[in-house]
Amino acid sequence: MRAAAAAGLTALRRRRPCGLGMAVPAAAMGPSALGQSGPGSLAPWCSVSSTPTRYVLGMQELFRGHSKTREFPAHSAKVHSVAWSCDGRRLASGSFDKTASVFLLEKDRLVKENNYRGHGDSVDQLCWHPSNPDLFVTASGDKTIRIWDVRTTKCIATVNTKGENINICWSPDGQTIAVGNKDDVVTFIDAKTHRSKAEEQFKFEVNEISWNNDNNMFFLTNGNGCINILSYPELKPVQSINAHPSNCICIKFDPMGKYFATGSADALVSLWDVDELVCVRCFSRLDWPVRTLSFSHDGKMLASASEDHFIDIAEVETGDKLWEVQCESPTFTVAWHPKRPLLAFACDDKDGKYDSSREAGTVKLFGLPNDS
Repeated sequence: MRAAAAAGLTALRRRRPCGLGMAVPAAAMGPSALGQSGPGSLAPWCSVSSTPTRYVLGMQELFRGHSKTREFPAHSAKVHSVAWSCDGRRLASGSFDKTASVFLLEKDRLVKENNYRGHGDSVDQLCWHPSNPDLFVTASGDKTIRIWDVRTTKCIATVNTKGENINICWSPDGQTIAVGNKDDVVTFIDAKTHRSKAEEQFKFEVNEISWNNDNNMFFLTNGNGCINILSYPELKPVQSINAHPSNCICIKFDPMGKYFATGSADALVSLWDVDELVCVRCFSRLDWPVRTLSFSHDGKMLASASEDHFIDIAEVETGDKLWEVQCESPTFTVAWHPKRPLLAFACDDKDGKYDSSREAGTVKLFGLPNDS
């Protein structure tokens, strides 16, 4: 069956949606991580002036000495979502076990700080406030979202919604939370009053949602392979882009505001120019539907993952393979650290030590020193 699926995906690849013959844009400019200490600190060849080729060689050299992955117990069931706080001090995870966990990053390890209980169903996605490192929000199948404060370890607000929630994002200005449910309804919630500001019912399958970095457009990926763009806050249709020949699953914006990327059931990742809304290249090293994406803090690396037993790390400007993180099972979620080349992720692991059918519920961290 896998061979047949792979053959089908190979056929789909011949129908690339991207203009691969287009000119390659200049290298994305991002803040250098020089001066950072701790695991995964960058070297001079990773500065903003590095050419793409030099950057690739430099990061490959870094990862040769920092290719260790460690796993940390987090939950009693599979982990659906991981996300870093804006300052990079904490990592949060959400799980099928109805809880969220928060870890502190200490040197070469994650140390569990707290568990957050209260949801009555699976925590399918979570995200942090874009500028306040103490607040995060969880979306659950129990038809609520919950806002948590790590300083008090308590839920500061529970907002009832109309359906089973599966995706969530926080606006770049911190004022609004958007949550999508299984019925393809997206609700916009005021982050201060916790009241609904707007609600949109869509006639297509909504997969993932995101604001652009400027906070003036709202993007949705859908089951028809399209990217739908709405003006914000008006929520008026601006454009619908036929991005992929099959289900468009995930979307992420790079921190520099130059590109966004989408992942699809056709096993392709496509990279888009934010201003021109044109596809500049595709990444095709995965064989299974792309579930999750994440840009590095400098916008120069893109991690993508699927049911393949590896995470692909690409150099954004060339599409070159920069590294491959080996996994023993499909990957649900990936998230680059906001300041360092450390990648958090979670897989569909089983706890083989005791029961091969039991879900391990671990989070993993790649990019640690090999001798740690």
